[in-house]
Amino acid sequence: MIGKTINEIKVGDAAEVARTVSESDIYMYAGITGDLNPAHANEVYAQKTFFKTRIAHGMLTAGYISAILGNQLPGPGTIYVQQSLKFLAPVCMGDTITARVEVIEIIKEKNRMIARTTCTNQDGTLVLDGEAVVSPPKPPKE
Repeated sequence: MIGKTINEIKVGDAAEVARTVSESDIYMYAGITGDLNPAHANEVYAQKTFFKTRIAHGMLTAGYISAILGNQLPGPGTIYVQQSLKFLAPVCMGDTITARVEVIEIIKEKNRMIARTTCTNQDGTLVLDGEAVVSPPKPPKE
């Protein structure tokens, strides 16, 4: 199974996924990456920060975008080329994050797609904004 090829994608195509961030998500991400920043892993420390509680890793949130690109739009076989990110608000345990990818440009001759990538929380607050460049899968040879 392969995802959509460059000829099957159009500007305006979009896909979303929603996930609720749990404490175990944060600890598993910390363990996998080695990012044990106390802002994510130590509630006593985090209570003294600007956010007053532990927050999720920004890249954990960005990972939801990767899931859309690799599984939905364009889907399996996609190569992630570039990503710009702006982290705009904290993500806390219990937040439900909706990640969205929307195609804003297609460059057929280079087999590239450019997408706006966003994540919002359950209150509609934009927590992450960015742009991705991906290479959709090529059609199977006949």
